[in-house]
Amino acid sequence: MDRPVEQRKWWLRPPWLIASFIALALIALLFGTLNYDRTARVSLAGLEVAEVKKSLFRDFVPLRGRVVPKEVIYIDAVEGGRVERIAVESGDFVSVGQPLIEFGNTELQLDVIERETRLIEQINNLRTTQRELEEIRVQNERALRDIDYNTVRLRRVAARRDVLANRGATSVEEREQSADELAYYQALRPLLAETSAKQEAMRVQRLPEITDALTKLQQNLVITRAKLDNLIVRAPITGRVTDLELKVGESCARGQRLAQVVPNKGFKVSADVDEFYVGRFRVGDVAQFEFRQEPLELSVARISPKVVDGRFAVDLQFTTEPPDGLTAGQAVQGKLQLGEDSSAVVVPAGAFLEKTGGDWIFVVAKDGRSATRRQITAGRRSAEQFEIKAGVQPGERVIISDYRGLERVDRIDLTE
Repeated sequence: MDRPVEQRKWWLRPPWLIASFIALALIALLFGTLNYDRTARVSLAGLEVAEVKKSLFRDFVPLRGRVVPKEVIYIDAVEGGRVERIAVESGDFVSVGQPLIEFGNTELQLDVIERETRLIEQINNLRTTQRELEEIRVQNERALRDIDYNTVRLRRVAARRDVLANRGATSVEEREQSADELAYYQALRPLLAETSAKQEAMRVQRLPEITDALTKLQQNLVITRAKLDNLIVRAPITGRVTDLELKVGESCARGQRLAQVVPNKGFKVSADVDEFYVGRFRVGDVAQFEFRQEPLELSVARISPKVVDGRFAVDLQFTTEPPDGLTAGQAVQGKLQLGEDSSAVVVPAGAFLEKTGGDWIFVVAKDGRSATRRQITAGRRSAEQFEIKAGVQPGERVIISDYRGLERVDRIDLTE
């Protein structure tokens, strides 16, 4: 028969077994708390190693610029349409107002005719109202003058008839008729004068409104007719046409870039600079360039605050008369001195700066078999040198090649 197996308590087990479990637990805990260096094996042949030196730091930034016009006027399609005629070619010199491109746009022409018709109709209606108000004023003035005339006339008639009636030479009826007519005109005049005054006040009030409306309608008529003038693109200034690549029959939308006109105002140099130097450039800084092996001096005229793809734009102007032979788009080389040359601990500026930002570097051991990661304090930087203020000593060797894939590595085992 089967019999139950008795479970023994852990404290009743052999001492050596319990000690083994405890030792394993301590070892696992020790390994879990230790921070082992993360190590990579890299061939020395694929690395660039340089020696840290106490040397003269030359504080400048190289500049590669291109010659561009000082001013460029862009020509866009105001209305657009189908290209009917191209009067000039790219590179031609044009004068202000000279026709460049002629468009055809039937839809625009019909729209202009319709708007022009409506505006002319509104203008005619306002002028008719203006004329009617003036006619009413003249009629009221004439009516008042007629009343005044008849009043004077009837007073004379009434006076004569009174004399004749007293002598018995005229009838009482005729005398009363003259008196009644005189009384009628005397009573009519205040009514007509009041009506005329009200109409005159209304006319005086409406005339400026009508005049303003006519002015605006005439301005709108001029603008509407000018839309057809926009179908002929003219040179806005005197200069040379560039980037004109249209063909006859091509359709252009409103606002489309058509060409450029470059006025004869000289050239400047535009250069793109690494964003590391964005805080060290100042307007007025002087840069040295070379053109056909002759030195040129330019000063910083504008610094763009916008950084694109890790670079910002700088415009430099000639401090003296530009040399002959400059053409737009021509490349020139130069440099800008940022500060005084001074003694410093430096290493060559290498690709490692892109990954580290100058915060750390791999220092090669004396035996040359390994390199360890070390924190450093960065100083100035130029295209050729990188200043290290703390973390390494002159005479030590460091790796300055690209650190791609080594960002999380603390130690490098160097192999042949």
